[in-house]
Amino acid sequence: MNKHLSTSAVEGFISFRDHQVWYRIVKPDQEAEGKLPLLCLHGGPGIPHDYLEPLEAIAHTGRRVIFYDQLGCGNSERAEDTNLYSIDLFKDELFAIRSTLNLEKIHLFGQSWGGCLALEHALSQATGLASLILASTPANIHQFVTEAYNLMNDLPEEIKEIIHKHETALTTQDPEYKSALEVFNHNFLCRLNPWPSCLTKAYSKAGTEFRGAGKIMDWNVETRLSEIVVPTLLLSGRYDEVTPACVEKLNLGISGSEWVLFENSSHMPHLEETERFLEVLSEFLGRVEHNIAVLNDL
Repeated sequence: MNKHLSTSAVEGFISFRDHQVWYRIVKPDQEAEGKLPLLCLHGGPGIPHDYLEPLEAIAHTGRRVIFYDQLGCGNSERAEDTNLYSIDLFKDELFAIRSTLNLEKIHLFGQSWGGCLALEHALSQATGLASLILASTPANIHQFVTEAYNLMNDLPEEIKEIIHKHETALTTQDPEYKSALEVFNHNFLCRLNPWPSCLTKAYSKAGTEFRGAGKIMDWNVETRLSEIVVPTLLLSGRYDEVTPACVEKLNLGISGSEWVLFENSSHMPHLEETERFLEVLSEFLGRVEHNIAVLNDL
C-alpha cells in the first residue's frame, strides 16, 4: 500500500425522506485508472462509521472510500418517529446515497449488520456492484443469536448468571448488566485492551431505536444466497461473536466466495489485525478489477 499517496476528505449531507444523512468521502489526490470506489456500511444497527476509520487507508491505493452514518446515529439526523426505522428504510437510504453521490459502479463493504444490508442490496437486483466484502456478517440472525449465547459458556459462571438475570428481567440498563456485557465484548467483539479511540467514539455516538428492537430478529437470507453472483470476500475472526459456523453458511451458499479467517481477532479484525486486513482487502479489490479489465479486453 502506497502510504505516500496523499489523500483528502470531503463531508456533507444528503436529503433523504426529509432527513439529513451525513457522508464522508476520502479520496486520493489522483484516482488510479480502473480503481472503483469502496462504499462502506457500518454495523449495529446504529453504531456509526467511526470504528471503520482504518479503512480510510485504502484511499492510499488510489481509490475513493466512502462512509455514511445511517439515519438515526452518528452525525446523521435522528427521526422523531422511531417506527420509521426498518430494513426497507435502510435499503432505500443506501440506494439514495449511491444515486446522490453518483456511485454507479462500486465495491460494497459491509461490517456486521452492514454486511446484512449489503446482502439485501445485492439481492435487490442493484446494478453496478463489482464485488461484495462481508466482514463478520451472518446470513441468519437466529443462528447468530444462538451462537453468541453459546459463546457465554466460555465466560465465568457469575458473568453468565448476571447477563441471563438482567436479560430475563429486561433490566439491561442496569450497571451490573453493562459491566458483565463488557466482559463478553472484550472476548468476542474486540479483544484489544484498551479499545481503540475510534471504537469508543462510535459507541458514544450510537443511536436508532431499530437497534435491538426486534425488527431484524427474523432476518434470514440463507435460501437466497445462490442469487449472489458477484465476487464475494468473507472476513471474520476466530473469536468472533459472528462465529465461523455463521460465516460458513455464507461461504457454502455464495458460489465462488472466498473466506479469510483472522486467527487473532474477534468481531473487529480491521482493528485487531489492521495491517493484514487491509492487505487482504486491497489484494482482493485489485484482483477483481484485473479480472474486469481482462473481460473488457476480450
